[in-house]
Amino acid sequence: MESFNSTLETIGGFVWGPFLLIPLLLGTGIVLTIRLRGIQLRKLFSALRLGLIDRKDDAGDGDVSQYQALAMALAATVGVGNIVGVATAISVGGPGALFWMWITGLIGMASKYSEAFLGVRFRTTDAAGEQAGGPQYYLERGLGNNFGKFLAVFFAVAATIASFGIGNMTQANAVATNLESSFNISPMFAGTVIFVLLGAVLLGGVQAIGKVAAAFVPMMIVLYVGGGLWVLVMNASSIPEALALIFTDAFTGTAAAGGFLGSGILLALQMGVARGIFSNESGMGSGAIAAAAATTTHPVRQGLVSMTQTFIDTIIVVSITGLAIVTTGVWKATGDDGLLISAGAMTSAAYEKGLPGEWGGYIVAISVVFFAFSTLLGWSYYGERSFERLVGRRGTTPYRWMFTFVAFVGATLPLEPVWNISDIANGLMALPNLIGLLLLSGLVARETKAYLDFDPALRASVDQVEDFLIGQGQEHLIQRPPAKYMNESPGDRIY
Repeated sequence: MESFNSTLETIGGFVWGPFLLIPLLLGTGIVLTIRLRGIQLRKLFSALRLGLIDRKDDAGDGDVSQYQALAMALAATVGVGNIVGVATAISVGGPGALFWMWITGLIGMASKYSEAFLGVRFRTTDAAGEQAGGPQYYLERGLGNNFGKFLAVFFAVAATIASFGIGNMTQANAVATNLESSFNISPMFAGTVIFVLLGAVLLGGVQAIGKVAAAFVPMMIVLYVGGGLWVLVMNASSIPEALALIFTDAFTGTAAAGGFLGSGILLALQMGVARGIFSNESGMGSGAIAAAAATTTHPVRQGLVSMTQTFIDTIIVVSITGLAIVTTGVWKATGDDGLLISAGAMTSAAYEKGLPGEWGGYIVAISVVFFAFSTLLGWSYYGERSFERLVGRRGTTPYRWMFTFVAFVGATLPLEPVWNISDIANGLMALPNLIGLLLLSGLVARETKAYLDFDPALRASVDQVEDFLIGQGQEHLIQRPPAKYMNESPGDRIY
């Protein structure tokens, strides 16, 4: 088993290393940022208004509201990676890793926008009358050739595997482990509760997942972010020094200090990008699956809403964790044995330093439980839609039961090999999606420009938009029956 784990770690290190996914993720994000003229900065406030204030776009097709689709994506991404993943990046790569997580998030917003745009643009209606979309559809329908079909199937297989690993067993295990260590609740009991609650939600389908996520996600984020802000207020005098350290170490590396072993620039970059993507999933394509279910009148509108998920996840939640760790100094603290405290305990230690009594540890423990359970909900939908792409609608109910049972297993067993397999599956999801995003970037840029040139404030009514586009000979931008997409020959307009 040790040899098997070592092999998996080697493979995962290559997939997420500096010669494959890191340059591809950053490169794709930069290309999309340029082609979309920095849409993540130009339209950030409009996007936040659409997602968090307007919240719905009732005149379009879809199964859940724009806000519910955003909540589903946040449920899947605001998870253990925001707590343990950030601590891991800093403990290995130094404070500079946080800077590269920010860069990854800002660039990744363009990737997230493009994924969501394509998810809505090429979505279809399944046998149950529900909207289905994501890379497993837009890679085939957008590219319109056998290579696109290969990429779509490849993504669907990798996403299905990842849903049982990083989206299921590891999350259930995190819930059970934290409940046992913090409240002495047995893993068997925790697994049973997860089985019952998860099964009750999943049997209700995408509408139930959307409603639960819409109510659940704001509560858990406010709890965790509120605790983190309190820590930062208590350590306000250390924030300028912490920010200076983060920016400096991003380009110089961290020298050894105390129990910290020190890191180089490449290690800070690698850990920042890898943990950043692990946290916000920009470029992986998963968020497009949730976006495709949204009720929206145009792909641009949902693309903007979806890109706010990366902003909330990385620029807000990740920043709170990272700054709490750096300002309190726990990133280089040692235990009684003289060794650095583990990444798993680092965030708890930071919160305990800033909050009275044992409140800090409790908030982190409860947040891990909330974040992990919400990730279970979000990834159940991603995996279901990917599995459906492979076997058809008949696979939906068996998948839901299997997903629920596997969560119970994950809560009660040690999972080191599962973490390694999950990392590899995540990387293999990203590869076909990033290739597709580059090939379809021209389509995304052109249709985005056409829509924003007409409605830069994103306030036009559906009828106004449709009348304008028809008058301009751009009726292909209007949402149409899925069969229309299948009859198109998109090759002439992709490049």
